[in-house]
Amino acid sequence: MAADIVVKVVMSGLALASVITWTIWLVKVLELTTANRQVRRALHTLRESSNLLGSARALPPRGGASARLIQSALGELEASRALPAEGIKERVAISLNRIEAAAGRRMSLGTGLLATIGSTAPFIGLFGTVWGIMNSFIGISKAQTTNLAVVAPGIAEALLATAIGLVAAIPAVIIYNVFARAISNYKASLSDASAEVMRHLSRDLDREASGANRLRAAAE
Repeated sequence: MAADIVVKVVMSGLALASVITWTIWLVKVLELTTANRQVRRALHTLRESSNLLGSARALPPRGGASARLIQSALGELEASRALPAEGIKERVAISLNRIEAAAGRRMSLGTGLLATIGSTAPFIGLFGTVWGIMNSFIGISKAQTTNLAVVAPGIAEALLATAIGLVAAIPAVIIYNVFARAISNYKASLSDASAEVMRHLSRDLDREASGANRLRAAAE
C-alpha cells in the first residue's frame, strides 16, 4: 500500500487483467460445453435419421449452430423446388459455410484478449519493476546510504509488480492455448455436422428425382 502511485497503477491493472482472464475462462467453458453438447446431439440425430426433415423435427428449436445448419438446408430446399439439384447443393453449401464461419467467430470472441494479456502482462510487470528499482536508487541518493531499510521498499514493490505480471500472464497463455485447441475441435465437429447435412440433402434430392422419374415413366 505504500508503493509509488505508478507501481500501484501497474499492479491494479495487472490484477484487473487476471480477473478478466478468469472471467473469460468461466464464460468460454460454459459456452464450449453447451455448444459441443449441441453438436454431438445433432450428429447423433443426423446419423440416426433417414432424411433432413426427420432430423429437424428431432432437434430442439434452439439447438445452436448445428440446428441452424439443418434449418438452412431445409429452407433452401423449400425455396428451390423444381430447380436443378446441383444448384441447390451449391447454394446450401454456401449457406452452411457461412453458418460455420459465423459460429467459429462467435466462439473465438474473447480469446484475442487472452492472447493480449498473456503477451503484454510480463512487460507491464517489468515496467513496474524498473520503476520500483529506480525509486530505490533515488532513495539511496537522497539518504546518502545503502542501508537495507532505504532500499528494501522499492525493491519489494518492484518484485511484487513482476510477480503479479507473471500471475496475470501465465494463466492467460495456458487458457488461450487450451481454448484454441477446444475451438478447433468444435469447428471440426461442426464441419462433420455440415457434411452429414449435405449427405442427407443429396439423398433427399435423389429420392425426389427418382420419384419424379417413376411418375413420368408411369404416365408414358
